[in-house]
Amino acid sequence: MVNETAIQQIEQLVDQLLAADPEYFRVFVKIKPTNNVKVFIDGDKGMPIEKCVYFNRQLYKLIEESGMYPEGEFSLEVSSPGVDEPLKMHRQYFKNIGRPVEVQFNDGTKKEGKLLEVAESDIILEHTTGKGKKAVTQQLVIPFDNIKATIVQIQF
Repeated sequence: MVNETAIQQIEQLVDQLLAADPEYFRVFVKIKPTNNVKVFIDGDKGMPIEKCVYFNRQLYKLIEESGMYPEGEFSLEVSSPGVDEPLKMHRQYFKNIGRPVEVQFNDGTKKEGKLLEVAESDIILEHTTGKGKKAVTQQLVIPFDNIKATIVQIQF
């Protein structure tokens, strides 16, 4: 089976499953050559492990019933994207408002700051340069068209 076709079929099954749970959304699907299907789902308020387990069981049944893998030779992993994964969808930006992020631009440069706002076509990043009394805080409007990747920065 051609991988692209399989991915599209699984994306349709995932979307069908998530239609009943609009708080959750598909981020991406990939299939390894060993028929290891990886489905990444996120939620507007996060992705509890119980939901991953629930979606995994439901999706496994749907894939089996679809006959995509007649011999049942596939494995399925459902998870949320890891913290090191860049934000892939506009919808993911909203739940990260107020958090520190690193924005990588198309030209290879980077800016770190706090994600303040998310609009249809851009984000506002609060960026501070300098230290102490010389610190200057600016708000930068960054169009999505200029963003190569945005990664949430985890602070301890």
